[in-house]
Amino acid sequence: MLLKFILCVILVCYCSCCLARRLSQFYANDSTINQIREVATATLENDSLKNIRSSDQNTIPPPKTPLEKPDIKPDIEKPNMKDILPYQDKLAMPSAYTFFEKPEKKTSFFNKPFAKYIIPSTLVTYGIIRHATGGFKNVDENLHEEMTEHFAKKRTFDDYLQYAPTAAIFGLDLATNLRAKHNLRDRAIVTATSYLIMTTAVQTTKNLTKVARPNNGSLNSFPSGHTATAFVGAHILYKEYRDESKWVGIAGYTAAATTGFMRMHNKRHWFSDVVTGAGVGILSAELGYMLLPAFHKLFGIKESKKQIAIVPAITPENIGIGGVFTF
Repeated sequence: MLLKFILCVILVCYCSCCLARRLSQFYANDSTINQIREVATATLENDSLKNIRSSDQNTIPPPKTPLEKPDIKPDIEKPNMKDILPYQDKLAMPSAYTFFEKPEKKTSFFNKPFAKYIIPSTLVTYGIIRHATGGFKNVDENLHEEMTEHFAKKRTFDDYLQYAPTAAIFGLDLATNLRAKHNLRDRAIVTATSYLIMTTAVQTTKNLTKVARPNNGSLNSFPSGHTATAFVGAHILYKEYRDESKWVGIAGYTAAATTGFMRMHNKRHWFSDVVTGAGVGILSAELGYMLLPAFHKLFGIKESKKQIAIVPAITPENIGIGGVFTF
């Protein structure tokens, strides 16, 4: 047993020595290869630099006479790329003419130009179906009963809340560090145009449909003018400050939705009136932005630091004139 153990130890030592010897030879060869590569790389770099210098020297013509100065072009000649390109792969150098293209923005259904009209058009279509075909009538009646049962006391702050988003359009950038997308002049033009379109659509529809209010009042329930006014301001507020903070748009839409809810709470409008008013308000704001370049072209408005704009302020209840001066 002892003899076998000694023989095993000797065999293991011999194998270890052979393995260490082989590894030392392998690393020695690898270092030699690296040295050869470094020498070859340095040689290629020197050759390429010599070719570049020689090509630069060839571009400078010799002087015509000893007294005349040579005509040297002020622009620096580009290096001869034919001498450099063959060595690029071997030297692992980036090409001087490598360009990085900007990745294209992915297009989707929501990026299409017509996508912004889908939601407001759907809201308006709901109201048209309700009063043209009698569909969804039970929805209006059930919600009216719930409002009557749980909210008996009348509250009128919606008469003022409808203008809160519009006030924020012009006052938010003055009171905070947020900056609107357009200047005061353009915001005034967009707001006035949107209000004009909204008021015309609302009043025309009221006179044509003659829908009775839930409290058996006047025959001008459809659509809700208060809700349309609130959503015009909320949508403009969202488009002006969405790049600054998403919470501005959320606050504007919350105020507009609260206005619509209070119109049902006070038994002044049906649910379909409020939904349609929201759609009309958003569509009017989009049309106001769409017509802004046309107003610039019509009145010859150009960008400058100082601007003055006098625009009408029209709502379903009031008509006035507003002025804005930017400095």
